[in-house]
Amino acid sequence: MARLLQGSSSSTRPAVHSLGVSLDGGTSGSISFSSQLHNLSFKSFERRCHVQRLRMGTLVRAESISKQVEVDLSLSPRVNSVKPSRTVAITDHATALVQAGVPVIRLAAGEPDFDTPTVISEAGINAIREGYTRYTPNAGTKELRTAICHKLNEENGLTYTPDQILVSNGAKQSCLQAVLAVCSPGDEVIIPAPFYVSYPEMARLADAKPVILPTLISNNFLLDPEVLKSTINEKSRLLILCSPSNPTGSVYPKKLLEEIANIVAKHPRLLVISDEIYEHIIYAPAIHTSFASLPGMWDRTLTVNGFSKTFAMTGWRLGYLAGPKHFVAACGKIQSQATSGASSVSQKAGVTALGLGRCGGEVVSMMVKAFEERRNFLVESFRELGGVKISEPQGAFYLFLDFSSYYGAEAEGYGIIKDSESLCKYLLDKAQVALVPGSAFGDDKCIRISYAASMSTLQTAMERIKGAIVHLKAAVPN
Repeated sequence: MARLLQGSSSSTRPAVHSLGVSLDGGTSGSISFSSQLHNLSFKSFERRCHVQRLRMGTLVRAESISKQVEVDLSLSPRVNSVKPSRTVAITDHATALVQAGVPVIRLAAGEPDFDTPTVISEAGINAIREGYTRYTPNAGTKELRTAICHKLNEENGLTYTPDQILVSNGAKQSCLQAVLAVCSPGDEVIIPAPFYVSYPEMARLADAKPVILPTLISNNFLLDPEVLKSTINEKSRLLILCSPSNPTGSVYPKKLLEEIANIVAKHPRLLVISDEIYEHIIYAPAIHTSFASLPGMWDRTLTVNGFSKTFAMTGWRLGYLAGPKHFVAACGKIQSQATSGASSVSQKAGVTALGLGRCGGEVVSMMVKAFEERRNFLVESFRELGGVKISEPQGAFYLFLDFSSYYGAEAEGYGIIKDSESLCKYLLDKAQVALVPGSAFGDDKCIRISYAASMSTLQTAMERIKGAIVHLKAAVPN
């Protein structure tokens, strides 16, 4: 060892030698050192060797980790084909801004600003106090399904039995399960545009193809029967109708629905999902007609409804499907393996809601009156702007306005307004008002405004929007 440590004295630079060291696990490493080490004690040398062994061990472990197989982060093609909900994303973004102290007015969400009527809330509270907090049957309680049957008979002219009703966690779940239950890969789902944002994605989740049929604002965004007729083929499996409509507020007249029914009747494989979640938020003289009530349509219609909009119960998550037992049972099979039954507490509250009287009684009538006043205010205000095309909504609580005349305008410090998304970003930045681009609903010329907000909030929002649009108006190319 002494000879090994001695080194050469003839060199002006210290000689460097190598010492073989056995590392844990049998790995061999090489530690370099200088001839000057002869001045160090043997214990000091051992300490240095120990430090080097630790360093080499760390390097070996790091190399081993780097050689581990990486986790496969790929997702299924089905999920990759689905787009996230734009309305949810914008609402969440606006909420985050408010929580950060930015005074954003949120007119993006499809949610009534009213509290759930007290009598309904009390029914839920009493259910909890009385211990009604356990699982219910998958299809829903017999009490609630019976109440739904009574409602559909009295208000919609539809006859069902409780085994033809499936209660779910919201109307969206009811819609999705219906699509999954009846569509096969390659089937086509016909969807008039503008559409509720989730319809095309539901079709994709079922490996079906969404077929979008554009409508015109000059025709109140209503489906042209001739366009439907020319679209249907052997792959057509579903037609989805929403009346009153989200996002347009349009209501399908009975005569138009009868024309559509006559076309549907000629195609035995074609079924219809009738989304009637906004049926009671409707403004005279418009009248709601359930598609299943038309001649020959009961057997092929899946009626979707719920409690979120009419009774301001969005957070209770309660909806239902009504239809032929064969299809409802298939949807129930999916639900039994997904979520099982809806909340027992919500179902008790739902029974009370349906007991308020025809069309929700006085409490719902007051909400609808407030929505109508807000609609009238916004329609009048936007007509004063100029350059905005309006289809006055007959139901729901949305305005779907054509702002395309402002596309191409340049906003100072912002850039060119190219489409509905850039316009909504501009209004969020400049006016601090959150709206939803029409591209999310299949019509990029428009933007959606929810008037489920107090009149004072809408007045403030309108002032801000006008102030921001004035700058664009001056920049609109001739």
